[in-house]
Amino acid sequence: MHLDDLIQVVSWEEAEPALRAIRTIVFIHEQQVPEAMEWDEFDAISVHLLACDAAGQPVGTARLLPDGHIGRMAVLKEWRGQGFGSAMLRKLLQELTRRHQQKAQLNAQTNAVPFYEKFGFQVLGEEFMEAGIPHVKMTLLLK
Repeated sequence: MHLDDLIQVVSWEEAEPALRAIRTIVFIHEQQVPEAMEWDEFDAISVHLLACDAAGQPVGTARLLPDGHIGRMAVLKEWRGQGFGSAMLRKLLQELTRRHQQKAQLNAQTNAVPFYEKFGFQVLGEEFMEAGIPHVKMTLLLK
């Protein structure tokens, strides 16, 4: 099975338990993001991706806000480095192109900048702190 086949577009309503579980492990437990910052009104209106392993168990998630902002990209620690993050990002960029968006944007943790740069994203502006973690704004012009 191809990795892209393991990633599906889901709504918040249909996949909330799995999305919450992954984000809780990655953001709240691993990165110590305050729980109050993790859940917001954008979840209900965003497009969500859910990555699952070959057995159907959730291993990653990402979301796309209506304005084209990519966020909440998370892969469980034991699945990192196996291509799920790249596959989810490719799928989100395809969705943005399908929507005729002119650019993709995101706030990246500074340690993730090289990952996004491989896709052509560029840093915009200075480093800032979000939930005690250094971030930078990044953008990618779409064709």
